[in-house]
Amino acid sequence: MSAALHLAKPDDLSRLQKLVAAFHAHEGIEQSNEARAAALLPLLEGSPHGAAYLVGPRKGPVGYIVVSFGYSVEMGGIDGFIDEFYIRENVRGRGMGGEVLRALMPALADYGVKALHLEVARDNAKAKRLYSRLGFEAREKYHLMTRVF
Repeated sequence: MSAALHLAKPDDLSRLQKLVAAFHAHEGIEQSNEARAAALLPLLEGSPHGAAYLVGPRKGPVGYIVVSFGYSVEMGGIDGFIDEFYIRENVRGRGMGGEVLRALMPALADYGVKALHLEVARDNAKAKRLYSRLGFEAREKYHLMTRVF
């Protein structure tokens, strides 16, 4: 199965929403379908703050990745943050995650992104190995902190 990436558009909302709901259920994230749609739709309509991509066949995607954009003086300009990355469990372990990132990273660099960040669960050794192989490094000096409004 191919890990082809397709920039998600408004017509993809229902397919994307099902995948996001599956990821949220897997991670224990509680969010209503209405709140999910409200968060996704601006990305699908071309918001400059981020992009959502479907993974696999456009009509039958097996995953998605959402990248949000910010700006970092330290990193030298635009930076990206992998907000969510999900591949359905029944197709994991086939190298699709690495394929997605190897395709996405040069495209982001061409867009002007200087650094790409992500969060990974401390106990997810498999994901940590994948991200390490692709050049991601823990910033031991820093600890991500969040305040929700």
